[in-house]
Amino acid sequence: MTDTDAGAPDIAETADQPGIRILAQFIRDLSFENPRAPEALRGGAAQPQIDLGVEMNARGRDDGFFEVDLKLSAKANREDGPVFVVELLYGGVFQIAGVGPEDMEPVLLIECPRYLFPFARKIIADVTADGGYPPFMLDPIDFAGVYTARKAQEQQVGHA
Repeated sequence: MTDTDAGAPDIAETADQPGIRILAQFIRDLSFENPRAPEALRGGAAQPQIDLGVEMNARGRDDGFFEVDLKLSAKANREDGPVFVVELLYGGVFQIAGVGPEDMEPVLLIECPRYLFPFARKIIADVTADGGYPPFMLDPIDFAGVYTARKAQEQQVGHA
């Protein structure tokens, strides 16, 4: 039996070149509320208004790796009340090499969430489908835009 990774260099061996390696991915927390089922599942009702939330957090670990959390929430409401609420905290452990300290924060809060997003999106689509609704497919997220807006907000708070 051969190891398919045998010829691939370890990320530590290519530390002069930037590299991101996902070591683990996991659901840290998942919540789905369907408070008005089965009445809310009937066809013909108006499309719900969806409020989306996106948060990213990262922290270093004692072993030199980084944990990144992507928190996604979707709240669907109609005029007569809530339809569903889904909240997902999806995490990953990353090995990052060849990135200077000044560039680490954008890598952790932009690039790492980009890797996690497709998996988190599928989980939300599956849980809403399991709740009796059409799968809720999140649109792609501009993590650089979210990061920039967050930094601008932090600067405004710092100057207030």
